[in-house]
Amino acid sequence: MTVPDIWSKPKSDGYYQCITRPKNRIRTGSGTNGYILVHANGGLNQMRTGICDMVAIAKIMNATLVLPYLDHESFWTDPSEFSDIFDAKHFIDVLKDDIEILESLPPELQKVKPHTKAPISWSKASYYRGEMSSLLKKHKVIKFTHTDSRLANNGLAGSIQKLRCRTNYKALQFKPEIEQLGQKLLARLRNGGKPYIALHLRYEKDMLAFTGCSHNLTNEEAKELQDMRYRVRHWKEKEINSQERRIQGGCPLAPRETALFLKALGYPSTTTIYIVAGEIYGKQSMAALQSEYPNVYTHSTLATEEELEPFKQYQNRLAALDYILALESDVFVYTYDGNMAKAVQGHRMFEGFRKTINPDRQKFVKLIDRYDLGEISWEKFSSKVKENHENRLGAPYARQPSSSPRFEESFYANPYPGCICDDKPQSKPGTGSAWISR
Repeated sequence: MTVPDIWSKPKSDGYYQCITRPKNRIRTGSGTNGYILVHANGGLNQMRTGICDMVAIAKIMNATLVLPYLDHESFWTDPSEFSDIFDAKHFIDVLKDDIEILESLPPELQKVKPHTKAPISWSKASYYRGEMSSLLKKHKVIKFTHTDSRLANNGLAGSIQKLRCRTNYKALQFKPEIEQLGQKLLARLRNGGKPYIALHLRYEKDMLAFTGCSHNLTNEEAKELQDMRYRVRHWKEKEINSQERRIQGGCPLAPRETALFLKALGYPSTTTIYIVAGEIYGKQSMAALQSEYPNVYTHSTLATEEELEPFKQYQNRLAALDYILALESDVFVYTYDGNMAKAVQGHRMFEGFRKTINPDRQKFVKLIDRYDLGEISWEKFSSKVKENHENRLGAPYARQPSSSPRFEESFYANPYPGCICDDKPQSKPGTGSAWISR
């Protein structure tokens, strides 16, 4: 890669957004089969995609959706409500021609005990039209206790896929206070037009404990992670061989590995990097990254204490700031899969296939180990890293269905086909517009 190429977007000529609501799918009248209460579970990005599914499910079931309740009991214990993070009025208004959304149940139903249900994961539309619609008509109010991955990635009507994207990319807008601070931090980071990398560095304590990864950490730190893994009851896997897991590509890249990865791709030491993550684990971890790339920032170092004060106790609001800066970055690099990586990758595809680098961890750790042992030169190492990632830069490719929904690519990680169309003769583009830059 030449220096300009490290910042350039992959080719995506002929692709465009196509999420316009079909005229025959505009909601008419106020008839409803009942009301759906939703408890969105997980962190910000898992809740976000879950809410998109619930809007689509309400459409399929001809139901009225009550503004979702957010998870207060996950790892972050954030007490924020929907309206603390998202612009509720905008959400309701954008979707008014799709489904009815209320801030609360009608007065006559507020004392009705809702029928509680966790929908089956990755269900097709027929499940919601049949079994679930019958329950709704019977009970009038249903409460869904889980929202994560409750709707199939594929095999849905085109109008439903477009609705999921209208919800995700148009209706779910962060509150003005969050958007405004995000734009302020973006201006500081760019500092007169400089490009930057948003680095989703998943080297956080809970992630390392869960995956059993301790490469580049001290024995004491590895023991602390192991103790944490045994304490968390719902983590089923306890005995994990860290070295084996890493060689299989099952570990987040360590900060030192990430630094050498970026250097091998040709990013100079002057590159501005924004860390999209929680606190990085390990006493010496960040020093290894900053020795190669000193211009590293987080929301804590970019914002003043006064600016961050309203966000401090609310991890999901901080995650929203990170989402904005990851979406707007010139290059987004994620060192491990996860809900945020998927959500941002898909959104960047939708916004014109902005450059997104997904390291091939299995190939990379084998290469870096050979380099560290002196078996290959820096030139050979760098050349192989570039070669291995020529097709992992965020260029268009079609999402493929699989016999097992659990292992297929998420609709939200790649909304093509469904919400992105192309000009090739075999495709059937819907009405749409050219790429819209935020």
